[in-house]
Amino acid sequence: MSDVTIPGGKIRSFVERVENIDGELAELNEQKKEVFAEAKGEGFDVKILKEIIKLRKQDQDERDEHESLLDLYMRAMESASEEKVAKAA
Repeated sequence: MSDVTIPGGKIRSFVERVENIDGELAELNEQKKEVFAEAKGEGFDVKILKEIIKLRKQDQDERDEHESLLDLYMRAMESASEEKVAKAA
C-alpha cells in the first residue's frame, strides 16, 4: 500500500455540504411546484407563467434575437405551405 494520507474529514465535509444543498434544492423545487399549483388553481396558465420566467432571465438582446428568429421561421413555414397549395391547384 502507499503512504498517501487522504484527509477523510475534509472529504466528509464536502460530501455533507453537497448533500445539504441537494436537500435544500429538493425543498425549493417542492415550494416552486406549490406556487405553480396555486397559480393554476386561480386559473392561470402555468406554461405561460414558465415562459414569462424564461424570458425574464434573458437580456433584451437575447429576447429580440429569439423573437426575430421565431418570426422568420414562422413566415418561412407559412410561405412553404402556400407554395404547396399553389402547386396543388
